[in-house]
Amino acid sequence: MSVSDHPATEDELRRQLAACYRLVAHFGMDDLIYNHISARVPGSDHHFLINPYGMFFREITASSLLKIDLEGNKLCNGAGEVNRAGFVIHAAIHRARADAICVLHLHSDAATAVSALPEGLLPVSQFAMHFHNRIGIHPYEGVALDLEEQDRLVADIGPHRVLLLRNHGFLTVGQTIPEAFMLAYYFERAARIQLKAQAAAAASGGSLALPPPEVSEKAARQFTEFAGDIKRPGFREWPGFLRLLDDVAPGYAD
Repeated sequence: MSVSDHPATEDELRRQLAACYRLVAHFGMDDLIYNHISARVPGSDHHFLINPYGMFFREITASSLLKIDLEGNKLCNGAGEVNRAGFVIHAAIHRARADAICVLHLHSDAATAVSALPEGLLPVSQFAMHFHNRIGIHPYEGVALDLEEQDRLVADIGPHRVLLLRNHGFLTVGQTIPEAFMLAYYFERAARIQLKAQAAAAASGGSLALPPPEVSEKAARQFTEFAGDIKRPGFREWPGFLRLLDDVAPGYAD
């Protein structure tokens, strides 16, 4: 299957989404049985796949994923139930965004720490400049169990592919599963680098060297404006990630 195209069948989507769960676990961005990654089923009326509540990300397989609708109803015979917070967050974005093929929500350590900083993610590194002026911010309202929060989540992410959830974590939106994963991978890496740089600056009594806003904007455009033969994030990396999983977690496609 070419990652330049959306999976044509539900079976292909299941394998690709299960691989994404295993990669999040491999890179240490998971949170026990919590967090969620969803993907819209091809040809469906806003049906999407999501993890069953109670499984670690490293345990997820293609066949274990649950198919649900925008009301949270299970549409398959898979074991387990859906985490309500996962349904509330993911259904909101899938309903509102036609480009939201994959929605990835994490509580990874560095991104959650940065979510508590008033300034959020700074252009400390080239990784961070990818997201310059391209992040929505959603204030913390408690555990996302209330349907009334859905409209505010949608309003706060706006047209962006990343939403910083204050005191909570973040989510990414991809037109492909590999895109959503790569956005999350680089956001977490940018957050880690920022925290290290801020700690070093504080310890030395110095300050951070940040590029001028126009340079950060230029870099963001270079990363986010796709033309010619330049593919969406994950296009080139994904085959290598699958080879990695074949070595460390070969059962994901079951």
